[in-house]
Amino acid sequence: MHYTGTIWRPPYEASSLLLEVTAGCTHHRCKFCTLYNDLPFKFKMSSLEAIEEDLREAKAQLQRWNDHRVSRTFLTGANPFVLKTSRLIEIAARIQTHFPTNQTIGCFARITDVALKSDQELFELRAAGYDDLTIGIETGDDQALTFMHKGYLAKEILRECKRLDDAGIHYNFFYLTGISGAGRGEAGAEATAQVCNQLHPQIIGASMLTVYPDSELYGEIQKGNWQEESEIEKYKELKVLVNRLDIPVWFGALGASNPIQIQGTLPKEKAKILSVLDRIIETVSEEDLRNYRTNLRHL
Repeated sequence: MHYTGTIWRPPYEASSLLLEVTAGCTHHRCKFCTLYNDLPFKFKMSSLEAIEEDLREAKAQLQRWNDHRVSRTFLTGANPFVLKTSRLIEIAARIQTHFPTNQTIGCFARITDVALKSDQELFELRAAGYDDLTIGIETGDDQALTFMHKGYLAKEILRECKRLDDAGIHYNFFYLTGISGAGRGEAGAEATAQVCNQLHPQIIGASMLTVYPDSELYGEIQKGNWQEESEIEKYKELKVLVNRLDIPVWFGALGASNPIQIQGTLPKEKAKILSVLDRIIETVSEEDLRNYRTNLRHL
């Protein structure tokens, strides 16, 4: 398989066929991000020949395991949804040729990728099988979005995700706990809940900001331009987010960046999640949580 660098996928895509169609990120300017620093280039697109070879290899391998019933494919790379609609539809057709049982295709997407597509193109992509995109909105806090160079504001999250709703394309959000900085986490959570409550994410997955020395954000901290939240602040921020969300959604703080993993369905399990967060805030020490963060060598 033509996998390049570290392959990132959401936890809930564990059973999906992972197909590389891009590598790297077209944006690659977020101050906190180091996920693609191991690549010698910013972004590249896989050739159709390489994609075809990988599909043949995957099919042969699954046949050896006597299991070729692929139902979902996840396209790897930071934002494959940036590809032209014609390219994405061609990729979908090739997946369907090799795996007729495949029902849906997912990938990471940026808000700016959605903006590149017309309403008609979004409908065509949904018809081709694209569904359950994963979007790292990070926050609804415009101040944080601007400082971190995300490349969009909260109003654009609302506009583009409503267009996905209209096209019937479901989506999941990643929220980055701590992105608003020391003293602003709860305000950032409030702003994020206001955005999410107007939309229809299927999943909100929370990751905790971990600052690595090779990030631009580390340099901003050294210059005194930004201050990181304490670990307890991050849990207080999560508590505000969960408390303010009033839409039906699965919420999870999973993955290595979260010292203590939390998950549940809102609103049904809201009280349970809030109780767990209260217990962490009241009983777990800042020192223990900070030690975890300091020793987290890689996400």
